[in-house]
Amino acid sequence: MSRIGKLPIVIPAGVTVTVKDNVVTVKGPKGELSQSINPDLTIEQADGHLTVSRPSDDREHRAQHGLYRALIHNMVVGVSEGYKKEMELVGVGYRATSTGQVLELALGYSHAIYIKLPKEVKVEAKTERNKNPLIILESSDKQLLGQICAKIRSLRKPEPYKGKGIKFVGEVIRRKSGKTASAK
Repeated sequence: MSRIGKLPIVIPAGVTVTVKDNVVTVKGPKGELSQSINPDLTIEQADGHLTVSRPSDDREHRAQHGLYRALIHNMVVGVSEGYKKEMELVGVGYRATSTGQVLELALGYSHAIYIKLPKEVKVEAKTERNKNPLIILESSDKQLLGQICAKIRSLRKPEPYKGKGIKFVGEVIRRKSGKTASAK
């Protein structure tokens, strides 16, 4: 049995889960998410728990068992608690400002970069004196949030020599010594 797939999903208070025509819909205080699942897998809902079971031990069924259980769990957590990612801009002159759903970034290029974010994602840009600017993103959809964070990070990845770029808060950048360190 899949270690992840056989774990039951606890449904917190205020969250409703409906399964109809191989589509799982989860509603909660932070929004509504839906995911289509493989018709071979069965989902049982009983006394505040959700369990995903597979029909056989085929390689494909084993792989999808844990996958769909994890996707449904992420939806339940998303609509009840939500997800939050914090990104830090490291570099002289790097700035971030947000107006509504538009994020404006100054990343050392000759022009500013504007990113229009979907309505499911809340964005906030913080700038404090003598600290790196922060971008705080919140959403109920974990997959969408990760995709947007990856897009923002790809605009200026952290480089290993000075550590400049966009990184997640708490992320450790592996640093390299420059060519002067190898001299005798």
